Amino acid sequence: MEKIVYALWCKPNEDRAALNARLRADAVPALLSLSNVRALRLNFQDADVARAEPLRQAGPGEQMDAVAQLWVDAAHDMFRKPVDEILSAACGRIDAWVVLSSDIIPNTLHPSQEGVRTEGWSQFCFIRRPDRLSPEEWRHNWQVLHTPVGIETQSNFEYVQNFVVRPLTEGAFPYAAIVEECFPTAAMDDSHVFFDAVGDQARYEANLATMSESCSHFVEMPGGIHVLPTSQYDYRKLD
Repeated sequence: MEKIVYALWCKPNEDRAALNARLRADAVPALLSLSNVRALRLNFQDADVARAEPLRQAGPGEQMDAVAQLWVDAAHDMFRKPVDEILSAACGRIDAWVVLSSDIIPNTLHPSQEGVRTEGWSQFCFIRRPDRLSPEEWRHNWQVLHTPVGIETQSNFEYVQNFVVRPLTEGAFPYAAIVEECFPTAAMDDSHVFFDAVGDQARYEANLATMSESCSHFVEMPGGIHVLPTSQYDYRKLD
């Protein structure tokens, strides 16, 4: 089984609400009808995450409007073609990557329900590898050095690291990693909640400094990362 992450863009002259509605109404049932699709998650940028807008960051190229995550039997072009066609019909543009997915913090606190918005909100990140780092240096800084920092300094209740194996669609940016983290609702606009330091200013300052320092070792700032506030919906979960 393979996991594919799709970045999705609106059609010309439409807003994200129109894209989200079409994905729900048309793309979801069509995707779920495919025998190759074992699981499906969509991440929407919608009104439910408007409070998190100040946390958005812009990375390379035009920022995506939604994200689809699919678990499939095979991501080869011939098997993926129906998925690409369904998503292309709903969107103005799609890019796709096959990834190795690591569940660093499985969501046991607020387990998702199929077709229902997951509790809290999801911070979705597309990360470029800085030119100064070799692929192995970059992977070490991210997965070996940063992983415990991501666990210890934040209030995230789900943390998924997707290591990009290769782009699947022509012109897709060669991101090194795609990350999804779920946080409590209050973390949208309360940084003390985000950094797991409610009522403790010293802990907040320490966690913020530790996270910033750690990120500097694998993320090019500014401009090396897209950070999107999203609502997470699981439409089919793995058994």
